[in-house]
Amino acid sequence: MLVGNFLALGLWLFQEEAVGFDPISMWNSMGIAAKGIVVVLIVMSAWSIGVMIDRWIAFSGARKQSRVFAPAVAGALKDGKIDEAISIAEQNKRSHLAKVVTAGLQEFQAHQVSAEIPGETIEASKRALERAAAIVHAELKRGVSTLATIGSTAPFVGLLGTVLGIIHAFQGIASNKSTGLAGVSKGISEALVTTAIGLFVAIPAVWIYNYFTSKIESFDVEMDNSSSELVDYFIKRASRGKK
Repeated sequence: MLVGNFLALGLWLFQEEAVGFDPISMWNSMGIAAKGIVVVLIVMSAWSIGVMIDRWIAFSGARKQSRVFAPAVAGALKDGKIDEAISIAEQNKRSHLAKVVTAGLQEFQAHQVSAEIPGETIEASKRALERAAAIVHAELKRGVSTLATIGSTAPFVGLLGTVLGIIHAFQGIASNKSTGLAGVSKGISEALVTTAIGLFVAIPAVWIYNYFTSKIESFDVEMDNSSSELVDYFIKRASRGKK
């Protein structure tokens, strides 16, 4: 019985107008509105890929240079060589840690007029570290929010294409006076294709957004720790200067 049903379905599909399901055939069968939806989704996908590549390069460079910068600047500060520490930081400009530490060291050096370091100098350096950390955080986050926007809106754009495809399917039924496969295939293909593309655009964007967000949080922790350690260094230096 089941085999007979499949045979009947196969004969019915064979008798209907052949429908191509390759990309070119589906594109040609789409209406203008559905094509516009697909173009919008393609643009969103290209934008998200561009952001992914840009942030991946930026994060990889920051991580790589920070691994070189951290031990080098720690050794310079241990020997009391602030000028050398600033020089090392300027050589690693892609490092998020270097950008923050440089601001604190330059502020500290600008106020260091004597061996006795006033508390105001440390506070000024601390504020410079906080400002630099906020700026670097904004730089690291640049474009990442776009991934969240694309991830949340792409399925709805695809859903709009789905609605337009269903409308197209009903128009096909009305124009052909038939409910067969030939009458609804174009509209149904529009609905399925736009929905699939919307999900294809949204899912990677959401995944990468979550990944980048966790990386930014990790960078924030590293910058906070570096700022705290540098302030401790300034306090210890001030204590030695008073003795």
